[in-house]
Amino acid sequence: MVLALLVAAGAFTASIAQPSDEARAARADATERDYRATLDRLGLGSLRSGADGWNREAPNAANYDEARVGSAGPLPPLLVMAEGGRVVSAADWRLRRRAELVALLEREMYGRVPDGAPELIWETESVERRSKGRIPMVTRRLIGRPAQASADALPLAVELAVTLPVSADGPVPLVLELGFPEGFRFPGAPRPNSPAPDWTDRVAARGWGYAILVPATVQPDDGAGLAEGVVGFTAAGRPREPGDWGALRAWAWGASRALDHLSADPAVDARRVAVAGLSRYGKAALVAMAFDERFAIGLIGSSGAGGAKLLRRDFGERLENLTASGEYHWFAPNFLRYGGPLTVRELPVDAHSLIALVAPRPLFIGAGNFDADGWVDPRGSWEAARAASDVYRLLGERGLVGDTYPAINELRDRGRIAFRQHSGGHTNAPNWPAFLDFAAREWGRGQ
Repeated sequence: MVLALLVAAGAFTASIAQPSDEARAARADATERDYRATLDRLGLGSLRSGADGWNREAPNAANYDEARVGSAGPLPPLLVMAEGGRVVSAADWRLRRRAELVALLEREMYGRVPDGAPELIWETESVERRSKGRIPMVTRRLIGRPAQASADALPLAVELAVTLPVSADGPVPLVLELGFPEGFRFPGAPRPNSPAPDWTDRVAARGWGYAILVPATVQPDDGAGLAEGVVGFTAAGRPREPGDWGALRAWAWGASRALDHLSADPAVDARRVAVAGLSRYGKAALVAMAFDERFAIGLIGSSGAGGAKLLRRDFGERLENLTASGEYHWFAPNFLRYGGPLTVRELPVDAHSLIALVAPRPLFIGAGNFDADGWVDPRGSWEAARAASDVYRLLGERGLVGDTYPAINELRDRGRIAFRQHSGGHTNAPNWPAFLDFAAREWGRGQ
């Protein structure tokens, strides 16, 4: 709901007001109506309950015991063609198998981008010169609007802020984060300022640029929002078909449209643009990496179920949480079938399939400690990355290196997939220094 409010809060705001009880109730009611209508169109009744992450005594309490993870069957093979033949060469992967997995992930999980998705025209709202860690920088705040829209089309105004060094010898690498506007603070008591530099200071200190895309301005983060944002814009009042996109694919689409703009900027090195995100935006960043091969590297933080975590592991959040009314809008309607009557065993893809689409590009996967971040199942992301590493090896690169699960704060980065579970909570902050070192090393290869 906070994300949906951000859309209404105005461009590039640093704080937002709490919604009224009436507004909150109205959106919740609209979400529930759309959820039930979606189930009806699919011919589904009530779905299975997800894990309860709050009450450890509940019958469906989330499992946080590695000994009780169990097995939901083998992972779907990555290097076997749909008709059963083996993938034995890089050409087999690039020309056939990768396309098969793209089609499966679109149809069964994230949905396809419709032909009517608009081209965005970016307009500069403001320009500001400032310093980041004593580095002179310039920030351009932009709004992306559809290049063509009918008179009765829904409004769409995507927020993007691009910050670049004032003086640079040439085009610079850039990190695109999916998140909140710079300086944003959640409502409530103010948090004490940290003496440590934040990620934007760290990026600026390297002489790089950064950009922040506000996903909530691409697509609101609730079921009511499916009638709004780019999903609502392209649907023009029609309900979603089973294979249509959800918010995760829409947010990733927004990242690609931001990359279109950045690639046309002569001050940006379009070959070295990273995409980063945390939690649901970590999921979206991974989806963007998988479906848009122009992104050079990704920082995927605490992405959990629907992101880098294997859904076949019963640890923390389960697939059935994703198909409930609070998160169903992230996915294609088809995905709801796996919350009942189908199960995760019938799902023809899993997180390793999504990570495999990133190969052979570098990827940094992170999470917090098990107590504070267990819901996202950090080990599930590790296991998915290990499974996806078969594709990296096929393409001549090392993926995730190491057979034993790493200790807290231990960095594994000898391959093109890096992994670090830090000792903090649900945040990327402790992993930014390691990620930026990793990106610098990978971008320096062969230059």
